[in-house]
Amino acid sequence: MDATSDMRAFVRVVERQSFAAAASTLGLSPSAVSKLVTRLEDRLGVQLLHRTTRRLSLSSDGEVYFARARQILADIEDAEAEVARARSAPRGYLRINTSNAFGIHQLAPALPDFIARFPEITIDLAITDRLIDLAADLADVTIRAGRQVVTDAAAGSRKIANYERAICAAPSYLARHGEPRAPGDLAHHLCIMISSLSPYRWPFRTGSEVEHVEIVRSLAVDNSEAALQLALNGGGIVRLGDMLVADPIAQGLLVPLLADVHHEEPLELTAFYREGRQRLPKVRMFLDFLEERFASAPWRVDASKRAIR
Repeated sequence: MDATSDMRAFVRVVERQSFAAAASTLGLSPSAVSKLVTRLEDRLGVQLLHRTTRRLSLSSDGEVYFARARQILADIEDAEAEVARARSAPRGYLRINTSNAFGIHQLAPALPDFIARFPEITIDLAITDRLIDLAADLADVTIRAGRQVVTDAAAGSRKIANYERAICAAPSYLARHGEPRAPGDLAHHLCIMISSLSPYRWPFRTGSEVEHVEIVRSLAVDNSEAALQLALNGGGIVRLGDMLVADPIAQGLLVPLLADVHHEEPLELTAFYREGRQRLPKVRMFLDFLEERFASAPWRVDASKRAIR
C-alpha cells in the first residue's frame, strides 16, 4: 500500500478544489483519485472531505491532516530534488507568491522564458498584497517590494533589484483639475492611496530638507492594481512604483508630476525563502533568473520622461 499516493491525491484535490483538476495534475482519472481519497479516509477512520455537488470542504480532521500532509509531501519532493540535483535538470513544483504590482506587470510576462529554460519545473503562482507567512503558505519563494515583509523572521532573502516611486495622473484628470506645480497644490487634488500605507504622507525635498506632505483628499484602495486602474481612468493622482507606471507613462496614458521635488530613497525588491530551500535546484535557478532578468530594473522610467513639462 503506497500511503504517499493516497496523501498526494488528497492534497491535490484540496489544492485544486476538484477531483477532475487534481486528476489532470496526477495523470489519473477522476474516479481513480476519488478511490485513493476514500481509501485514505477508510485507513484513517475519519472523514477528511465534505463532498457536495457544488463544492468540497475540509472537515476539522481534514484541516489537521491537510496541513501536515502538504508539508510532508513538500519535504519529500525537496529531499528527492536535492539528491538528484547533481545529475538532473531542475524539476518539480515551484510555488511562488508575489505582490500585485510585480506579479502582474513584471513577473508574469517573464515567466514563459523561465518555463522554456526549465520545462520540468511546474509553476504555481499566487498573486496577493497580503502579508505572507512562508511556513503556513508553503511558498518556495515570496517576492515583496519596499517595506513589505514576510512574517517568518527566520526566512532567508536575496535582493533582486531597486525600484522607485513616481507621482502621476492621467491626462483626462489633469485636463479637468489642472496640474500641481508644488507639493502644497496636492491639497486641492484627489489622491489615490494604498490603504495599507497610511498615514497618507508623501515626501518632498525643500532645499536640503525632506518634508512629508499630508494628503488631504484621498481615495483609498487596498491594492496597487486597483490604484493604477483608477488613475488610468482619470480618478486622481497616484504614487506608485515605477515597475507599474513605466509603460503607461511611455504610452502617454499617465503624466509624471512633481518629479523635481519628489523624494524617496530607492526601495528594494526582495525574494524571501525558507532557510535551506535556496539549495534546491528549482529555487536556486529561479532566484538566479530573477536577478538576471530584473537586477537592472528594466522597467525604469527614463528621467527625461519624468521632468515637469
